Amino acid sequence: MQSEKRKNIYLVLVIAFSVTAISLSFYFYQIFFSPNALIDSDQKYMLKIRSNDTYKTVADRLYDDRVVNDLVSFSFLSRLLGYQDNVKSGLYTITPKMTNLQLIRLLRSGNQTPIRVTFNNVRTKEDLAEKITANMEITPDQFLALVQDSVYIRKFDFDEETIMSMFVPNTYELWWDSSAEALFDRMYREYTSFWTDERKQKASAIGLNQKEVSTLASIVQAESQQKADERPIIAGLYLNRLRIGMPLQADPTLVFASGDFELKRVLNVHKEIDSPYNTYKNIGLPPGPINLPDIKSLDAVLNPDNNDYLYMCAKADFSGYHAFASSLSEHNANARRLHAALNKAKIF
Repeated sequence: MQSEKRKNIYLVLVIAFSVTAISLSFYFYQIFFSPNALIDSDQKYMLKIRSNDTYKTVADRLYDDRVVNDLVSFSFLSRLLGYQDNVKSGLYTITPKMTNLQLIRLLRSGNQTPIRVTFNNVRTKEDLAEKITANMEITPDQFLALVQDSVYIRKFDFDEETIMSMFVPNTYELWWDSSAEALFDRMYREYTSFWTDERKQKASAIGLNQKEVSTLASIVQAESQQKADERPIIAGLYLNRLRIGMPLQADPTLVFASGDFELKRVLNVHKEIDSPYNTYKNIGLPPGPINLPDIKSLDAVLNPDNNDYLYMCAKADFSGYHAFASSLSEHNANARRLHAALNKAKIF
C-alpha cells in the first residue's frame, strides 16, 4: 500500500514537473521568438535613441508609443542579452511583427538606418546650421559654434570668410547621431572629393584657386537665380572683368554687405556701403562667398562661356534674363530701359 502511494506521489511530481517544464519552455519560446513589436501595425517605426538615453528611456518610449506589446518579456530578454547595459544611440527602423530577439539584436548591434541630409539655397552660416542639422540629433547652435570657431576651422585650411566654401550643396547619407565634429569631417571629405584633379586644373586655367572659384560661383548664382542657363555667360563676363582689373560691380554683393536680403532694388546709396564685400568700391573678389554655391554654379565658373562681355543688367521685360553688353554705351542704353521699367512698375 505504501509503495503504491509513493508511486502515485512520484507520478504526480513527474507530471507537475513536466507541465512546469513545458509551460516554461513555451514561455521562453514566446519571449524569444513570438512577435512583440508593432503587433497591430503594418507601418515601420523609426526609433531615435539619443546619445544620453538610458535603457529606461528607450524602454519607456517603446512602450508609450505602443511599439513593444509586452514590456516585461522585452526587459527580461534585454537583461539576459546584456542590452540594458549596452544602449547605443542612433536611428533604428523597427518593422512590424519583430520578435524580442530580433529587436534586441538590432538595437544592440548599433546597425542604425542612415538619414539623407540635403542643404541648398543657403545665404548665411545661420541658414546652413539650420538646414544641415534639420534631421539630426545635433542642434544648429552646436554646428554653428564650430563654423564660427576660427581656431577649429583653421585645421581644414579655411578662415571665417571662406569656411562656407567647404560645404558643397548636395544630398548626403549620414548617421542621425553624428557629432558636429564628425559632420565637419564628412563635409571636408566631400569637399576634397568634389575637387578632382580635373576641376583643380580648370581653376588654375582661369587664374583662380578653389576658394576663389566658390566666391565667384556664389556671385554668379545670385545673379542667375531665375535663369540658371545664364551662369556660364555671367561667369565669363566676371572673369573678363577680373582679368583687366575692373571692379565686378555685382549688385548681389551689395545686398550681402547691407544684410538686407529683402532688398529688391540696389540704389546709389548702397554703393557707398563700407564693406570688403562692396564690389563697386573694391577691385577683385570679395573675401568669401555671399551664399552657398551649388555644383552647377561651381562648374559654370570652371567652364565659362568664352565671350567679350563686360556689362549686364536685368532685361526690361522682367523675364529674369539679362541684357549683356561689351561696351559702356550699349550697357547704358540697356540700363535706361530697365530703370524706366522699374519706375513704371513702382519698384524703388
